Amino acid sequence: MAEAIQASAIEGEDRARENPDADQRQKDAERGPSVFALPLATLRPSDPIRWLQLGWQDFQRCTRIGLFYGLCFFAMGHALLAVFQNAPAYVLALSAGFLLMGPFLCLGLYDASKAMQTHDHRPSLRASLQAWRPTKGTMGIFAGVLLILELLWGRASLVVFAVTFNTMPSTEKLLPQLINPENIGFLITYTIVGGLFAGLIFITSVISIPMIMDRKTDAVSAGLTSIRACLQNPGVMLIWGALITVLIGLAMLPVFLGLLIVGPVIGHATWHAYRHIVPEQTEGSA
Repeated sequence: MAEAIQASAIEGEDRARENPDADQRQKDAERGPSVFALPLATLRPSDPIRWLQLGWQDFQRCTRIGLFYGLCFFAMGHALLAVFQNAPAYVLALSAGFLLMGPFLCLGLYDASKAMQTHDHRPSLRASLQAWRPTKGTMGIFAGVLLILELLWGRASLVVFAVTFNTMPSTEKLLPQLINPENIGFLITYTIVGGLFAGLIFITSVISIPMIMDRKTDAVSAGLTSIRACLQNPGVMLIWGALITVLIGLAMLPVFLGLLIVGPVIGHATWHAYRHIVPEQTEGSA
């Protein structure tokens, strides 16, 4: 028996010497395709509208779950209003909280859409509330990266205010001062700074979180895939980002009541955007 084992080991070593790349190829196959080799869909300008339509259909199929998360968005809107009333310099930075917290809050909506799409049954609120647990470590890492961007955005906003105004303007006089022609440089700078950080957060996270939940991938791969999707389809993703911004802005106008519906619809639509952009996971893929 010992001689047979030794002979088998020698034979394996001979095969490895003859084909030294075989073992590496096997390891690569077990790990699945590289994040840079993962094919992504080529999008059309009409796709964002279709994602919203699918999101609306999902909202209608699980209205109770959608309204629960919509109520959370409604509360976030009033938190934004409270900050505006007490610390206007932080308003733009806190607005990034919608970009930061929104996708994580939408995890339950992604889970509901996934259940209806893959299992064709009505999802439960309890299951949606636990959707974060299987990937909590990876989600924590990704949230930390976005939190750093959020803090940098807040610091940059304060610097812009400090450079422009000697003292922080009160909320009663904020709007007249902002629209004063003498402060046009402030408005341009403030908008550019906010747009840069908002764009960076959007590009990094637009499909990352549903991808982490669905494929159990790591935070770096998910973030790079999201960036690749935006670079491959810049026009369509710009339309998608603009649609999200406009819809959320309009939903805030009637005392944030629109967020009860718009928030969950966008959450469901984001899941369908991810499933369209990233090919469906097949057996043996990472």
